[in-house]
Amino acid sequence: MALDPICGMTVDEAAARAAGRVVETPDGPRFFCGVRCKARFEGAPPAPSPPAAQYTCPMHPEIRRRGPGACPICGMALEPLVPTAEGEASPELRDMQRRLWVGAVLAAPVLVLGMVESLVHGPLRSWIQLALATPVVVFSGWPFFVRAWESVRARSLNMFTLIGLGTGAAYTHSVLATVAPGLFPPAFRLHDGTVPVYFEPAAVIVVLVLVGQVLELRARARTGSAVRALLDLAPRTARRIGPRGDEDVPVEALRAGDRLRVRPGERIPADGVVEEGTSSVDESMLTGEAIPTEKAPGGLVSAGTVNGAGGFVMRAERIGSETLLAQIVRMVGDAQRSRAPIQRLADRVAAWFVPVVIAVAAATFVAWALFGPPPALAHGLVNAVAVLIIACPCALGLATPMSIMVATGRGAQAGVLVRDAAALETLARVDTLLVDKTGTLTEGKPRLASVTALPGIEEDVLLRLAASVEQASEHPLAAAIVAGSRARGGEPAWVEGFQAFPGKGVTGTVGGRAVALGNRALCEQLGVDARALVERAEALRHDGQTVMLVAVDGRPAGVIGVADPVKPSTPAALAALHADGIRIVMLTGDSHTTAAAVARRLGIDDVQAEVLPQQKGEVVRRLRAAGRVVAMAGDGVNDAPALAEAAVGIAMGTGADVAMEAAGVTLVRGDLRGIVRARRLSRATMRNIRQNLFFAFVYNALGVPLAAGALYPVFGLLLNPMIASAAMSLSSVSVIGNALRLRRVAL
Repeated sequence: MALDPICGMTVDEAAARAAGRVVETPDGPRFFCGVRCKARFEGAPPAPSPPAAQYTCPMHPEIRRRGPGACPICGMALEPLVPTAEGEASPELRDMQRRLWVGAVLAAPVLVLGMVESLVHGPLRSWIQLALATPVVVFSGWPFFVRAWESVRARSLNMFTLIGLGTGAAYTHSVLATVAPGLFPPAFRLHDGTVPVYFEPAAVIVVLVLVGQVLELRARARTGSAVRALLDLAPRTARRIGPRGDEDVPVEALRAGDRLRVRPGERIPADGVVEEGTSSVDESMLTGEAIPTEKAPGGLVSAGTVNGAGGFVMRAERIGSETLLAQIVRMVGDAQRSRAPIQRLADRVAAWFVPVVIAVAAATFVAWALFGPPPALAHGLVNAVAVLIIACPCALGLATPMSIMVATGRGAQAGVLVRDAAALETLARVDTLLVDKTGTLTEGKPRLASVTALPGIEEDVLLRLAASVEQASEHPLAAAIVAGSRARGGEPAWVEGFQAFPGKGVTGTVGGRAVALGNRALCEQLGVDARALVERAEALRHDGQTVMLVAVDGRPAGVIGVADPVKPSTPAALAALHADGIRIVMLTGDSHTTAAAVARRLGIDDVQAEVLPQQKGEVVRRLRAAGRVVAMAGDGVNDAPALAEAAVGIAMGTGADVAMEAAGVTLVRGDLRGIVRARRLSRATMRNIRQNLFFAFVYNALGVPLAAGALYPVFGLLLNPMIASAAMSLSSVSVIGNALRLRRVAL
């Protein structure tokens, strides 16, 4: 071992030489922990810094920018693709807060002068308001005018278009009325001949919009709290066991294969396998289960989980971005930026909303100018500004993405990972659940249960031949046969010409003998007469065993039975799903008899057995064609086609990676009770989205007519533009506040 001459970290000399991180000097070799330190030692410029963080828009996830800024479509502040663990205030929030403080200090006296006219009389009052309101509108409101102009350039009118038009019209009118009042016709003048000014609403509107922006940005930051909570789970250092003893190193310095010591109460720094010691590990933040899991040598542990009272030594297998925790964070981030089908309604409305509002504001101005009381044009201007300000499409646009963002984070905390918003929306409507047997209903860790040999071959020989072929297979049943053979003292021999037949079995040559192991379909394909094995196999299947027929040198030799225990949580999960009105169908490649035995024990509604991988997708298509909303739960490579074909694919987190890639929902713990939690989350999310959309539609349906003066003919009431501005800001904040309630939904 050596010390890095730049940063002082301990360096493995052999690993440094293999990676080229060594420099020969007259004083001997110098070893470096990384390329950057080596470059600095050689006098070369340091390695380039990592690329700037990418930012996106919560309403338009297709927008990607390097660094913060505003969305060119809706004008909203962009946010990081993945929240940082620290969750520090965004540059946008800091800028808005600074502008808010300046605007509030200067707008307060403008408001007082507008409300108490006796303080200052005559033209001086307008000039004082001009001096105070100009910094508010120009400095504090500058981002709104920039975004309004960008929306016009991009031909994508948005809420900032309305704010820019409204405040700009009020301020420009007031400046002209102060500087050149003689330009205005009588219809703009009051009874005393003066031209009214609207510095007060212009300044206060800017301040109120800033208040809304600050509240919105703070609330939006809270929607990423679930992801930040997951990021906070990752420890910063690890205790690595080296040739010279234990040393604390940054987790970035870990490599696959490193041996790590985990002490009581510490967070586990990487995914790996326990090699020495026993303990209990709290995995609740990844699985949603509060009960710690016992870990012994051979047990799998995940980064970010908390070790209990015991200490152990583990071997790191996946580190950094490869860990389960990192994959969860990425999946949650992707889901939060996906769009639910229900969002299409809001998108269609928003596309026409701003042009319609501008038309309504123009019609309001004309109607008041023609039919309003004197000063008619002044009333028309004020009411048109009120219409522009109150009609905020932001609440409508935020209604769905904010709920999705909070819900996917809440699901991650409960061990339910949602890949996209469409899956979350559809899950509430599912009426049929297809479940694979092995690894989904059962533990997926089958054990050898029985060996029956025909006359002419010993049971131990039969088992050894079968295990020799199966040692080349990745199927869980194969591992059970190999483990059972070794437990009986039979070490598998070398296999040649191994071949797998998906859904049927495997073949190979062991010591010159041709061995086939699988179901009846494989025997028929190979021309083996398996009638002598059928009766024995059927009896074992009635006991719930999965049976494999064995043929040696083209002749039937015996049967091997493997039992896969049902997961302890499966009966309760299926009962809860039945109570929720779900029809459950077992979809398995196992035999009819074995599958029926398991189905009877668990109360499953229907069984589709002896189904090949490609046929599973056909079963899903057939049910969907019959009008069923189908979800498929599975964990293996053979389940991937059906997972992709189903309306919602649900993968067990303990299964194959390809299954998780094809699924819309992943259950971290591989427990069917996660489907119950996912359904509750889906229903709560859709209810929350409908509440948001209802509020946004009703708000605009009532607010725009009020701002236009609908109550004036009957009650003589007008909506002050400042009140319209406050209502506009609060509408967006209320939608986000309602979405944040999903953080506390009971699953």
